[in-house]
Amino acid sequence: MMMLPAALPRTEAVRRALRMFNDERSAWDLLFLEAWEMEPAPGAAAALRVGQIRRANPELAAEVRAEIASARKLRRR
Repeated sequence: MMMLPAALPRTEAVRRALRMFNDERSAWDLLFLEAWEMEPAPGAAAALRVGQIRRANPELAAEVRAEIASARKLRRR
């Protein structure tokens, strides 16, 4: 059974994707993408990693960005 990282997914898109993957590395990548979309980390390494994840999962990355943008709009009201 896969050990989930301590961070829980905050978007429905990542929750759905996690149900499809059986390995810890993929889970970490998805959670990293989600966290980075919420608050981008400085540095080339983080940007390169996010770029790779986005290229591998363009639809998922777009869904995560859309969910986060929607949540931000709701909080600003």
